[in-house]
Amino acid sequence: MTILVTAASGQLGRLVIDSLLGRGAAPASIVAGARDPQKIADLAERGVATVALDYAKPEQIAAALDGVESVLLISGSEPGGRAELHANVIDAAKDAGVAKLVYTSAPYATTSELVLAPDHKATEELIAASGVPAVIVRNNWYTENYAGDLAQARTSGRLVSSAGEGRVASASRADFAEGAAVVLLEDGHIGQVYEFSGDTAWSYDELAAAIGEVIGAPVEYTPVSTDEHVAILESVGLDAGTAGFVAAIDSGIRAGALADADPTLARLIGRPTTPLVDGLRAIA
Repeated sequence: MTILVTAASGQLGRLVIDSLLGRGAAPASIVAGARDPQKIADLAERGVATVALDYAKPEQIAAALDGVESVLLISGSEPGGRAELHANVIDAAKDAGVAKLVYTSAPYATTSELVLAPDHKATEELIAASGVPAVIVRNNWYTENYAGDLAQARTSGRLVSSAGEGRVASASRADFAEGAAVVLLEDGHIGQVYEFSGDTAWSYDELAAAIGEVIGAPVEYTPVSTDEHVAILESVGLDAGTAGFVAAIDSGIRAGALADADPTLARLIGRPTTPLVDGLRAIA
């Protein structure tokens, strides 16, 4: 079985390949795709095939899929414009007769109010309409997303957010990558929609305490309103659009969009997901 991992130069893609290899996949059975293959030259040195793959270039996608049976479509990083790019991969997978397409989606993508959800909902609908055998893995939040908050807390002693009393069932990026690897390697997952999350949903008070434990100093959680949050973000150099987007994510968290802790990921990878403080310690 040949597996294509898209966006392989990204952090998640690299970890998926590590997990595939760690679970016994032969390097020659893996194809790593990236817009700039030079960025994954180290994977080629490990025996993994590398190809140019840009979601905006259908001809590259078609070439990358030659001889491939399974595909991991890692969602793009262009909010608001991802579905159209994903469609190019889905169409090419259909034309190539791919036996399994795995897509990294967002929690409860078809019903969520999270600002990130619409692109994922549209992509899931495209996959369903295509008829390509597929597995949807809806990844909750990466603990690594709080690297910036951890760094800021070192100097300010504060964790500032407009997430209010919202809770987040995060796991480490490596946990999610291993889950994707399991789904790619194992039979029996076609047609499933998996809600991948950490084992425990934590509050921002708990996040502040975990950051404090990691940095060895007290950290206070300072909740702010959405407007205050936007103003703070703009004051440190973010443009209005980006500041509004970041605050909108916190609004979704406040509303519970990331609060559900589901045991599926831990069950599939055969171990507990990485606890919050351990995930933070790894990125400190």
